[in-house]
Amino acid sequence: MHGLDLELHAALTSLRQAGLERQLRRADSPQGTELVLEGRRVLNFGSNDYLGLANHPAVKQAAIQAVTDFGAGAGAARLLCGSMAPHHQLEEALAAFKGTEAALTFSSGYATGLGCIPALVGRGDVVILDKLAHACLVDAARLSGATLRVFAHNDLEDLEAKLRWATAGSGTHRARPSAPSPQLDDPSGAEAGLGPHVAAKRPRVLVVTESIFSMDGDAAPLRELVELKDRYGAWLLVDEAHATGLYGPQGSGLAQAFGVAERIEVHMGTLSKALGAAGGYIAGSKVLIQYLVNRARSFMFSTAPMPAAAAAARAALQLVQSEEGQRRRTQLWARVSQIRSCLAKLGWPLAEQASPILPLRVGSEQRAVELAAALWARGIYVPAIRYPTVARGQARLRLSVSAAHTGADLEQLDRALTALGGPDSNLSDASAG
Repeated sequence: MHGLDLELHAALTSLRQAGLERQLRRADSPQGTELVLEGRRVLNFGSNDYLGLANHPAVKQAAIQAVTDFGAGAGAARLLCGSMAPHHQLEEALAAFKGTEAALTFSSGYATGLGCIPALVGRGDVVILDKLAHACLVDAARLSGATLRVFAHNDLEDLEAKLRWATAGSGTHRARPSAPSPQLDDPSGAEAGLGPHVAAKRPRVLVVTESIFSMDGDAAPLRELVELKDRYGAWLLVDEAHATGLYGPQGSGLAQAFGVAERIEVHMGTLSKALGAAGGYIAGSKVLIQYLVNRARSFMFSTAPMPAAAAAARAALQLVQSEEGQRRRTQLWARVSQIRSCLAKLGWPLAEQASPILPLRVGSEQRAVELAAALWARGIYVPAIRYPTVARGQARLRLSVSAAHTGADLEQLDRALTALGGPDSNLSDASAG
């Protein structure tokens, strides 16, 4: 091995010894409540396909028809010649779904955050981020060049203290400069922020949170967050990745369910979870969307998503707003309630807000891996979540529920969890049986 491989091999060895090495598992089946993983058929409690739409006939047919009509690939970035009819149709449907003036889609949820946040804020501005916000939001805030402050998870007092600091101008950040032109003065555009046309007298302040948190399944206090950001003149970005399709009128999200959607400046979400397709989106005012078309670098400099992905997402949007979509949500919440009852019986702590994400927190990375292996031995796949996805010492199994799970699926899971015991059980005492 040459020098690079030797160094990387040593790093991988350290990860392995710490119980943090990950491996890809090949799936030889469609996404569903059962998967063929590594040649073995297992019951799947590890997916984000909350409504069971990833393999839905209508969603698949929409993708197939789009391939027939528009081909396999878009061929170019959308600002060149890759802005195809399915992209526009999806964005119109998303704006109507979210109750906003416009929407813009990206190739992934990660690319959405990475493009949007650095476009809105830059050097001299402030991003205030919930401690448990997704990695794409953290990385986007760092990339923006803005001063980053993290508030304790869902802690409104800590958020208000940081808002007070940011808006009083007493922090260590500098007053926001008039940004140079990214084309003439800064080829990378990394510090372009809102571009050369605005010289603000005080820093822009952007508060960033998820609505349903991806690893804990708990909800942000959106009503109180909106009140705080309005009081201090900040902007609010809410990532509804794990709420889209599940909460609110026709599944439009937690912000709609809480009645605060119109007071949120930037609505973010994905098309790859309850919608069962792929991609991410920003919804908001026409001005916001047109601005991102011109400044969100992950949109501007990426080949457009496959037309089939956009068509599939649009079909899924239609489904979640239909009677079938409501039936699937009703079924999902019934399944979630059943599993919550099982976990409560065994002593696992539960979030107050019901969600399809049910973490089994064990703390130790090694114990999380062992518990996942014990379930795998019983024919059940639940992924072990470790650092850096969660903080060190906060490892857990992330159990996720789908509307497509059957009563028999839940009975099998119940038996397996009961055999393994609660959070303080000794796995060595539970045979694979």
